[in-house]
Amino acid sequence: MRDTYAETKFSILQAGRRLIAQKGFTGVGLNELLAAADIPKGSFYHYFGSKERYGRELIEQYVDEYLQRLDKSFSADGQSDTTARERLLTYWGYWLETQCCEIAEHKCLVVKLSAEVADLSDDMRVALHTGTEAFIARIAEAIRTGVAEGSLHTVLEPYRTAQMLYQQWLGASLLSRLSRDRAPMEAAMLVTRRVLVLPEAG
Repeated sequence: MRDTYAETKFSILQAGRRLIAQKGFTGVGLNELLAAADIPKGSFYHYFGSKERYGRELIEQYVDEYLQRLDKSFSADGQSDTTARERLLTYWGYWLETQCCEIAEHKCLVVKLSAEVADLSDDMRVALHTGTEAFIARIAEAIRTGVAEGSLHTVLEPYRTAQMLYQQWLGASLLSRLSRDRAPMEAAMLVTRRVLVLPEAG
């Protein structure tokens, strides 16, 4: 039995995430969401008020979870034998593997929803934009750590480098969806390795 308002709301959001990651926001009807969450329409509107509000909160939940994963990926805690550069490359490698797989829950909602909802819902657009800015900031901090510890060349400007890499991977993910192969993201990985240059290579 669900104990609290927050737990029930979380459960409803989780139930719809796989569907939306697979079909997109407009591709999933309200009845399909209700069936997946096993709730009546009245309960849905009690928690969210509208499908658009649901979409915004789904994005916000995804962003919060993704930021936690980034913090864990880039932290030296438990990874003291790795450099910031290695942790960054591991992160991009994980992106390559998960975005090329067919498992819907692994798909990035930013990749899936950005083009679809940008002109559909300003609330959802802002939530996505705020999320991507936070992702870029985390990547920039990891690059800054790499420069400070000496695993990355001092020529790198952390924020601009992070912004460029994130934009590159976002585009590569979209191209991989169109081509149905991993070549665009393998190319992105090659460029990323060249951008995150070792000090002696500068």
